[in-house]
Amino acid sequence: MNLTLKIWRQKNSTSKGKLVKYKLDGVSEEMSFLEMLDMLNEQLILQDQDPVAFDNDCREGICGMCGLYISGRAHGPDVGVTTCQLTMRNFKDGDTITVEPWRAKAFTVIKDLVVDRSAFDRIIQAGGYISVNTGSMPDANSIPVSKRNSDLAMDAAACIGCGACVASCKNASAMLFVSAKVSHLELLPQGKIEAAERVQNMVKKMDELGFGNCTNTYACEVECPKQISVSNIARMNREFLHAKVCKEKH
Repeated sequence: MNLTLKIWRQKNSTSKGKLVKYKLDGVSEEMSFLEMLDMLNEQLILQDQDPVAFDNDCREGICGMCGLYISGRAHGPDVGVTTCQLTMRNFKDGDTITVEPWRAKAFTVIKDLVVDRSAFDRIIQAGGYISVNTGSMPDANSIPVSKRNSDLAMDAAACIGCGACVASCKNASAMLFVSAKVSHLELLPQGKIEAAERVQNMVKKMDELGFGNCTNTYACEVECPKQISVSNIARMNREFLHAKVCKEKH
């Protein structure tokens, strides 16, 4: 395939960026999207040009680092995949592909397509953990967990924190990410002890970092590579309101 690429180039977080057009010939439809970018970078290096900076690590859809905004969609035109899992068979010969970084106030562009997603880390640090001293390791089946709750908790835990929910939301909301982390712990017995404190702290930190509010467009669920359900947002809202009411009563 012969492609035209319009790629966001930005030297650093303080400089002004712009879309730069590149021609790339001989792209195999069996390539992944990142392999195609590797091919472009090899071409740029041979031409003594600065290669395009983009983030990646596992290239197995696990780490969440590879997020790119591709032709108007987070992670590109396929469904339920990360950018590294996106194959070039989703495009046609002669296509023009626009590649941009995640767009959000809380995600500062570091260079080109690389953004600082450490805001997610700070939300986790605010409460996305269990700190209760549980003693030595209990037997595997000593704490009963219903099949429904264990399944829901595992579904929520599938979130890889890539930021596609933020990038696809018109308000740059992080509600799907935060609610997945809240649900994952709240649904299990070990997480219930700190549930009220957790949800309040994480929501507070999310707001402090400049993420927008949820207006229920469901774009986050559609573009999530792990297809995290927006039902987690409803659960988090219930937990947050319950925690606030109980706090006011005491």
